[in-house]
Amino acid sequence: MASLHDLARHGQSVWLDFIDRNLVSNGGLQRLVDSGVAGVTTNPTIFHKAITGSRDYDEAIRELLDQDHDSGEAQLCEALVVGDVQLAADVLRPVYERTHGRDGYVSIEVPPDLAYSVERTVASAQHLWHTVRRENVMIKVPGTAEGVRAFERLIAEGINVNVTLLFSVSRYEEVARAWARGLARNAQPQRVASVASFFVSRVDTKVDQKLDAIGTSEAARLRGRIAVANAKCAYQRFRALAKEPQIAEQLQRGAHLQRPLWASTSTKEPRYSDVLYVDSLVGPDTVNTMPPETLDAFLYHGTASYSLDADIDLSQRDLESLKTLGVDLDALTRELESEGVTAFRDSWNKLLAALKQKCFAVAKDFAGQ
Repeated sequence: MASLHDLARHGQSVWLDFIDRNLVSNGGLQRLVDSGVAGVTTNPTIFHKAITGSRDYDEAIRELLDQDHDSGEAQLCEALVVGDVQLAADVLRPVYERTHGRDGYVSIEVPPDLAYSVERTVASAQHLWHTVRRENVMIKVPGTAEGVRAFERLIAEGINVNVTLLFSVSRYEEVARAWARGLARNAQPQRVASVASFFVSRVDTKVDQKLDAIGTSEAARLRGRIAVANAKCAYQRFRALAKEPQIAEQLQRGAHLQRPLWASTSTKEPRYSDVLYVDSLVGPDTVNTMPPETLDAFLYHGTASYSLDADIDLSQRDLESLKTLGVDLDALTRELESEGVTAFRDSWNKLLAALKQKCFAVAKDFAGQ
């Protein structure tokens, strides 16, 4: 039976891809931190489940409505989300201090409908940064072309950023270089932190559909292998980029490494191991953010052994074989980025709609008392 401390000994941090108020208030998050969880990531889908899946937020909604009867759903949503993030950040503050700013972060996302606007993304990130008022918060910015430009500016300003929705090695490289450029304009690089969230399982879901349509034995062999191969190649680029002068200079100035964060690590295909995207991606200077069910599966039967450098040549051959079969991975990762933005925007809109209904229900209950 593996433990999160075993992963830490290999240089990998585990962040929880989940948050709700009950988890924080009943001590559940603290227990997870005690077991080795070193951070928290969030997204609109997670908050939709949290806010609409229980009555834990009813009292907070009532108080917010009492303070301002004219509050819209977006303002209420921000207040609830910021409250959860602040509470979680306070729980994780000792981790932040113990690791000297390497871990202990909680992420909060700019509204996903800003993904293709540099200026609006920057303004929203600045607003959230000053609203949350916690050193150990990271603002999540989508890794679109516009998001990468916004990210560079935010790093220059000293705002911690989690760049999310990365699917391709080339886009990851753009992010890493933007990080270095931003730090070069920052007088105190040691005080700003960032991770690059590289998505995994969604790549297999997309590629496997193409492989199934091809239907050859070689296509069948590649099922469930491309996402890990893609992530391993990104990790190899991460290690190589750290030695390049532009990035090495910032590290010499005291900057923290921008670590790859493996995201979308729950297994979508029932025929694959439920810890495929954990066991296969263990290595130094990385983060794996796991939803609760994946975390539980890893603790039950996961393997904590250094795997990111294993079978690199085979991973390269698998990617070449995919190309030989006529599957354009670059095109698919562009589709995944667009679909990811759309999915988060849809979740955000559903969250606002559900919150509107929740407000009506809370007001009705209050009136009936």
